[in-house]
Amino acid sequence: QVQLVESGGGLVQAGESLRLSCVASGSTGMINVMGWHRQAPGKERELVALIGGGGITRYAASVEGRFSISRNNRNTAVYLQMNNLKPEDTAVYYCNVRGGWNLDSWGQGTQVTVSS
Repeated sequence: QVQLVESGGGLVQAGESLRLSCVASGSTGMINVMGWHRQAPGKERELVALIGGGGITRYAASVEGRFSISRNNRNTAVYLQMNNLKPEDTAVYYCNVRGGWNLDSWGQGTQVTVSS
């Protein structure tokens, strides 16, 4: 299995930036896709961004052009650079990894709050 620990959340004003980090440990060689999801109060968890083994990325339409996902070469960390944050970006952000042997691990989440 893979253990994930997120960091970097906090309280910012609209227009500011945050960088989230997620460190993976354990069977990281099994990881194929790394990503970030978020869940706002009263809403379902939604995909924010994904990055595949070849570096191919995918973003939710609501964050395209403002957020950027990256990973290190050893599959032990994934990052989410969030620029021009908006109040609607307020949510708990979760790191997720998927891969071989039905790997599907989640972090504990980090709170991001954007004030207007």
